[in-house]
Amino acid sequence: MNPTPPRPLSPPRALTIAGSDSGGGAGIQADLKTFAALGCYGMSAITAITAQNTLGVSGVHAIPPAMVAAQIDAVAGDIGVDAAKTGMLGSAGIVEAVAAAVDRHGIGKLVVDPVMIATSGATLSDDATAEAMVRELFPRAMLVTPNLPEASHLLGRRIAHRAEMEAAARELLAMGCRAVLLKGGHLEDGAENQGLDDLLMHADGRVRVFTHPRIATRNLHGTGCTLAAAVTAQLARGQALEDAVAGGLDFVAQAIAAGAGLRLGAGNGPLNHGFAPRTLG
Repeated sequence: MNPTPPRPLSPPRALTIAGSDSGGGAGIQADLKTFAALGCYGMSAITAITAQNTLGVSGVHAIPPAMVAAQIDAVAGDIGVDAAKTGMLGSAGIVEAVAAAVDRHGIGKLVVDPVMIATSGATLSDDATAEAMVRELFPRAMLVTPNLPEASHLLGRRIAHRAEMEAAARELLAMGCRAVLLKGGHLEDGAENQGLDDLLMHADGRVRVFTHPRIATRNLHGTGCTLAAAVTAQLARGQALEDAVAGGLDFVAQAIAAGAGLRLGAGNGPLNHGFAPRTLG
């Protein structure tokens, strides 16, 4: 008797729509490493090619919007998408093409990381792109994940203190998204303390604060990309939003700790995404 063949494996499918980081620490490269580490099948639609390393960004070349849309259509139409995230989008035209593709393929679990400023301080998004992101992608997003400089840019005022975070999150929600994770890595007050707060606010006003220890390291390049990708991976695996955020933050905290001793490049090094990889599926 022939043995019963194994049932085909259907792994969670996660898509990143973002820019390429030639240094491998952020962008598409960090996202795909994160998806793999969390047991998801990762796919990509590249929005821009960057020349960068641990010291900064020295060049950016945007991909035409039609080609970004073609990449999404190719993978979504064949492989399928359980959850997706956006990172650096580069132009208002790309934002509009991504929004149309999200609708076309019914991508309901969308995490929008409004990448505007690189760790090195390089500007990665102009005002027209930011406005298009708010108009086109925030209403389609299950979660938006700005850091404090990005929130400051979106709201037109400086946000740097813990006491300002809830009001800022409320204003970001008013822009149309269903939930906001406001990341506290740039908080100025209590920088000498051990705790680091990230604030999740839902559209109904519910708030949860996640606290993780601060880790003394220069290797923080790609932290925001990695977090959005980790949350996306958890959503692709069927987690509820709050659980996905908790799991994503835990993954990033552990990847920072595991990468604190790495020496790659002369500037801001990457996290250790592969500290404890899961099997695909």
